Amino acid sequence: MFFHNLSLTRNRLLLVAPAGASLESFNGEITPSDRLHAELLADVQRLRGEIYLDDGAIDASDLTPDGRHVSALDNDSWHLLTITQAGRLVGCTRFRQHPNTVRTDDLGVARAPLAKSDQWGDGFHASLNSEISNARSAGFSYVEVGGWALHKEVRGTAEALNSVLATFAWSKIQGGALGISTATHRNGSASILRRLGGKSLECDGAAMPPYYDEKYKCMMEVLRFDSRKPNPKYAAMIENLAADLVTRPVVCPREAVGRTLRPRRAPSVLNGFFQPQALEATA
Repeated sequence: MFFHNLSLTRNRLLLVAPAGASLESFNGEITPSDRLHAELLADVQRLRGEIYLDDGAIDASDLTPDGRHVSALDNDSWHLLTITQAGRLVGCTRFRQHPNTVRTDDLGVARAPLAKSDQWGDGFHASLNSEISNARSAGFSYVEVGGWALHKEVRGTAEALNSVLATFAWSKIQGGALGISTATHRNGSASILRRLGGKSLECDGAAMPPYYDEKYKCMMEVLRFDSRKPNPKYAAMIENLAADLVTRPVVCPREAVGRTLRPRRAPSVLNGFFQPQALEATA
């Protein structure tokens, strides 16, 4: 899908929200449409499939027949899309928001090789339990960040930086969050997250080590973050990005809570996504 005529002139960002998401904090154009939500999610999966395959992280057999890289977390997650001024999707990040009562076994990261390691498995789970307990004490949600994919043309650019800083910005908008991410050494993802404020999981003062993931054929790290504690160097940028992000267009399924949505015939910010007759009615 191409994204023509979108009012995305600054950071060129668009949010895709899951069913049941609270949208109270967002004051930009919100479009509840099951069809549009599904189309955008498919485009995210197709972009991931293209980039991961090109990077050698996956095989063609890991993709659907139409080239999509599908995760069980996709439908229940927020997605941040980075779009060029020409209307082409070039980046995406996924935020899976959990209540701070979530069990460690219900986290996607619980399937990481470290979680199953004879040497590190017990410490890994103990560290996750401690992180979730800290989120509970702070009244924060617990977030898994993943699905990060950037086209080569935007790697090393401001858009790439924004896509990572958005982890902190989006978490601030949600009232604060503690979170976790599996980050690859490929393309420097782990080192970038560390520079911005990501830290290793620890148990009894020992950091969880990097590990080789057979599924993605590379070295990886499990990194944690606290939305209150980014690298101070980027604090002002995160504040500005959060202020901008709340004004960005949001597409969600028709089931949405937390904000009264006024009926619109043709959402102006979404003109060009589909032909007018293909847009579902908003209510």
